[in-house]
Amino acid sequence: MSVPATKMRNCAEEPIVTAAGVRRPVVVMIDEFLRRTIDLTLCTLSLILLFPLFLALAIAIKMDSPGPVLFIQKRVGKDGVEFPFFKFRSMYIDSEERRAALLVDNEATGPLFKMKQDPRITKVGRLIRRSSIDELPQLLNVLRGEMTLVGPRPALPVEVATYSDKERQRLVVTPGLTGLWQVSGRSDLSFEQAIHLDLEYIRRRSVLLDVEIMAKTIPAVVAGRGAY
Repeated sequence: MSVPATKMRNCAEEPIVTAAGVRRPVVVMIDEFLRRTIDLTLCTLSLILLFPLFLALAIAIKMDSPGPVLFIQKRVGKDGVEFPFFKFRSMYIDSEERRAALLVDNEATGPLFKMKQDPRITKVGRLIRRSSIDELPQLLNVLRGEMTLVGPRPALPVEVATYSDKERQRLVVTPGLTGLWQVSGRSDLSFEQAIHLDLEYIRRRSVLLDVEIMAKTIPAVVAGRGAY
């Protein structure tokens, strides 16, 4: 499957495949305005309501292991632009240095790295990863315009460097906090299945689809399937 009517343009150091307009420009502008309005409204309300939880998590993370409360990592956004990606820290501070030694135990396919029993994860980290609470700081990324509530998840630069032309098509839209991949199995899916779902989302992308995905996200998070 591929995105209809695509074209190539240069962005950063690599050519990025971008979706050509398949809808009228006015419709696209209205759709983007509604999406951004929903992003700003829901993120602002969520950050206000979740502030006590954020404070409690910050204390728990600091008490559990040494290191900062937030884990900040470079991720690749729309059109290949890198941005600082925020998460509550769920691993020990030397996790990146230990990653290379664990590659032999990688349980994911493609350029992804996943382990169900990753020894780098802290006690608090296992809890917040299972419930996806560690992702909540990305509400700040949404407020900053680097992410949106619904879209393909932002990948690491090292992962994007291995993408085929087809896989790079997931970079034509702003990455999201949740998406079709996240409500369809998350880490239980293969890399190929995840790409298929991302491109399917891009093909069908609309505010109504975003609302549908957001409604499915809460049950998916509660079930915890594919979260580790």
